[in-house]
Amino acid sequence: MLHVYSCTTTARSSRLLTSLQVASMSSSHTLALTLPFHTQFSSRCAILRSSVNKNTQRSFVTMNGNGDTPDNLDLIFEQKHSLRSKIRRALKSMDPIQRSHEDNMIQDIVLQAPWFRSSDSICAYITCDALREVSTSRILSAFLTDPSNDYKRLYVPRVEDKNSNMRMLKITNVNDLVASSMNILEPEPVDRSGNMREDVMQATEPVDLFILPGLAFDRSGRRLGRCGGYYDLFLRNYRQRAEEKSWKQPLLVALCYSVQIMDEGSIPVTPFDIPVDALVSPAGFIPISPSAFKWSC
Repeated sequence: MLHVYSCTTTARSSRLLTSLQVASMSSSHTLALTLPFHTQFSSRCAILRSSVNKNTQRSFVTMNGNGDTPDNLDLIFEQKHSLRSKIRRALKSMDPIQRSHEDNMIQDIVLQAPWFRSSDSICAYITCDALREVSTSRILSAFLTDPSNDYKRLYVPRVEDKNSNMRMLKITNVNDLVASSMNILEPEPVDRSGNMREDVMQATEPVDLFILPGLAFDRSGRRLGRCGGYYDLFLRNYRQRAEEKSWKQPLLVALCYSVQIMDEGSIPVTPFDIPVDALVSPAGFIPISPSAFKWSC
C-alpha cells in the first residue's frame, strides 16, 4: 500500500512568492512524494532494533512505558499509523478561513519572538499546502529581507533520496527554490553563479534555531512526523555535529495548528524519535525543555 502526498507547484509557490513580492512561477507541475509505507516500516524497525539499547538525550523518549525492547516496535508503528490517519482527517476538515487565521496567528508569534529575532542562523521548512502544514511564508520573507541579512543564514531542506536522507542548503532568495526531481520545492545544490550552496553540515557557525513541521505534537515535546524519518535522522546527525564542535544545541521549535496538539504522552515514540523544545500554536509559545523555558520569562 502506498501513501501519496501531493501538492501543486503553482499553488504552493504562489502562496510563498506572493508573500515575498516576487513573480509567481509560470509552470504548473504536480508535486508528489510517494512513500512506500511497508518499506519504510521495515527499514525503520531494523534501524530501531539496532539502537534500542542506546541512550537518548531526553528521558521521556521511551516506548509508551512498554519497555525499550524490539518486540514493541511493530505495535508502536501501528499506533503511529492509526494516529496519522486521525490527524490527517482533522486537518482535512479544518475550515480554510480558520486555517488561514491560525497561520497568521502562529507566524505573528514567531516574528515577534525574541528567540527568532535574535537568531543569526536558521533551518526552516518550506510549506506544502497539500500537506496542510502551517505556513512559513511570512517567516522566511522577514528573515530574508532583514536589514542585517548579510549576517544571517537561512537553510532549507533538500531531499536526497527515499531513505530518509536530507540536506539543509543555504538560500538568499525565494527564487533559489525550484521543483526537484520528486517535484518538491527545494534549492538546487549549485546556485545561479555556479557555486555550490553551503550545506549546514559543513557550516563553520552553529545553527541557532530549527523551525520544524510535523503531523502532531504533545505537550511533552513528542513529535509525530509523516513516516519518512527525514527530520529525525537529520536532527540526530546535526546534534552530534554540534556536540563534536562544542556548539550550543539549536532550539527546536515546531509550528502546529490547534488540532495538532495532543495531551501529554499521547504520541507513541521510539529511541529514534527526536523531541522538540517548544511548540508554537495559535494559543502562543509553549515551552517544553529548559532551553525553551528561558525564553518564556
